[in-house]
Amino acid sequence: MGPEVDSVTPTKGLMLKRYGYPRSGKAFERGVKVLRDTGRTLKYPVCAGAAANLGDQPMPLQPTRRQFLKLAGGSALGVVAGRALAAAPEPKRRPNVLFILADDLGWRDTSFTGSTFYETPNVERLAKRAMFFPNAYSASPFCSPTRASILTGLNPARIGITTPACHLPNEVLQASVREHAPAYAKRLECETATRLKLEYFTLTEALKSAGYATGHFGKWHLGPEPYDPLHQGFDVDVPHWPGPGPAGSYVAPWRFPNFKERTPGEHIEDRMGDEAVAFLEAHRDQPFFLNYWQFSVHAPFNAKTALIEKYRPKVDPNNPQKSPTYAAMVQSLDDNVGKMLAALDRLGLTDNTLIVFFSDNGGNMYNEIDGTTPTSNAPLRGGKGTLYEGGIRVPCFVVWPGVTKPGAVNESLVESTDFYPTLLEVLGIAPQAGQQFDGVSMVPALRGGLLDREVYCYFPHTVKVPDWIPPSVCVRKGDWKLFRVFCDGEHQEHRYELYNLKDDLSETTNLAERQPDRVKELDALLERFLTDTKAVVPKPNPNYRPGALQSVGGWRAGGNGHAALSLTDGLLHVVTTGNDPQFTTEETLDFPPGKYSFEVRMKTSAKGDGQFFFAGPSKQVVPGTYVLLKIKHDGEWRQYQVEKEAKEPVGLVRFDPCAGEGELDIEWMRLKKENGEVVKEWKFGR
Repeated sequence: MGPEVDSVTPTKGLMLKRYGYPRSGKAFERGVKVLRDTGRTLKYPVCAGAAANLGDQPMPLQPTRRQFLKLAGGSALGVVAGRALAAAPEPKRRPNVLFILADDLGWRDTSFTGSTFYETPNVERLAKRAMFFPNAYSASPFCSPTRASILTGLNPARIGITTPACHLPNEVLQASVREHAPAYAKRLECETATRLKLEYFTLTEALKSAGYATGHFGKWHLGPEPYDPLHQGFDVDVPHWPGPGPAGSYVAPWRFPNFKERTPGEHIEDRMGDEAVAFLEAHRDQPFFLNYWQFSVHAPFNAKTALIEKYRPKVDPNNPQKSPTYAAMVQSLDDNVGKMLAALDRLGLTDNTLIVFFSDNGGNMYNEIDGTTPTSNAPLRGGKGTLYEGGIRVPCFVVWPGVTKPGAVNESLVESTDFYPTLLEVLGIAPQAGQQFDGVSMVPALRGGLLDREVYCYFPHTVKVPDWIPPSVCVRKGDWKLFRVFCDGEHQEHRYELYNLKDDLSETTNLAERQPDRVKELDALLERFLTDTKAVVPKPNPNYRPGALQSVGGWRAGGNGHAALSLTDGLLHVVTTGNDPQFTTEETLDFPPGKYSFEVRMKTSAKGDGQFFFAGPSKQVVPGTYVLLKIKHDGEWRQYQVEKEAKEPVGLVRFDPCAGEGELDIEWMRLKKENGEVVKEWKFGR
């Protein structure tokens, strides 16, 4: 009985289309028929645009469109098969690589690393085979920078991707420093790059050039086409999605444009696991690099109903990890780790497959689900979005069959930049001429030694999360960790925090003032790191005014730096330093659609007309949707009123009081319904 030919699924059609092959039609159907009639196997790689297994031998990994169409007509079948069969086998097969990257999985989010609420038997199963690194760090407290560091071996400071903004439509290839900042801000912060540039020779391309079949499954978040996995060295990319998480939901129906569920209520992680296993099966007879970057456990926070109900009775109010939804999400992650291990065992690949399990940053402590935070990283301080340990220390397991001691623990400092040089050394692949890495090879540690090095994390942005620290860079050397907080001192000088992690894992006692010599020593390392990586760093804000405030009386200055707010003699005092001063309501409003009037009493010596905006529940102001206020900038107290209709519920109000430099004083503002009812009033009083 000949090999079975798979049916053409939506996934297969999508990937054929991505490679320029016909998704349907006579040419495609002829190709399927020829393969079926000749007893050949049309396996997953062709369906994902990579290769067709002809008998026991694979075609080249990326057949051209011409090759495919000729195959569909039947004329080239024997020629291609003959060439494949005639190819000389490699004298020694290199190990396979399975890289499992969890998303937002905290250091204590597995039962192996200390959770008493989450159940992760398959991570424990992996740990028994692996070497565990308890001092492993992501290069960033957010996902995209860490992902870029894995694929390049370079620190985000050098790459320029320093926030998870790679799904946004604006294509930015170089980091920069903002030209303006509000007067209350001590520094000019950085703007991130939003795409992983194609000029980098990625880990995937290095392995592909050495003959590896390469497949990416799950989250990417390093840019849409042409910065997607198929342009960064991968033969296969499923579900070919550039977003920051699963499209809409973990549980189907999903909102992926060209990737549909097989059954109602299918879980995306279960599907990714199945797709990854299909890739394993198709490439069992050749070296492969399987990049399984799980969507789990990133937002949105939903899971299988049965699993959520399983964890509800386990909730202990005294346990900081107590979200049954998040626990269910962790279990789905773990289930599919087990699926991968089982597939390797079943296919006889375990003894020749190197496995990495890692997380892209610490656990999420700033969202809310089930009336609590998604998880807790205690005793580590903070979580995702901060450079404290909870944001960057992550679980890390490595299996190198025959080399790593099963169940071993290695205290070396390791980070996400290390995997690229490590895998090259393990696999015996030379880097490109002149190629350098910010990471180091972990091979000495994998052989049982201890690495003597430092690790660095860089995050030059403001993100208000629990245990937030202003834009910073940090270094850990031995037990010591130093933060340089950019321009955060009283006179915009750098500020420092120093912790001894051996005695103070929770980073509660800042020893910087007590140990100035150690601060100086470690700060010299930070300076060398920033210089070496050519990092774009925050600068002192020349417009900084001590005493200026970001928000006053329920209003917040806009982020473009053209307006500064303060409370002076019971009035909202506004100083404008540019041509687009703006401020918005600080709290989220919740008013129904309808006609409203906005009233304000103020005096001004600035210039230009004012503008008034509504924003919907998303709080995103649409440019050009304003109504004008004709303002007299004569220094006299005047009352102004403007009417505007809200087409959707009101989530935010924005007021641009002028269009040029100057000063204003505002006594009060009001928002009224069409019938005159005051729905919101902001009184500053004289």
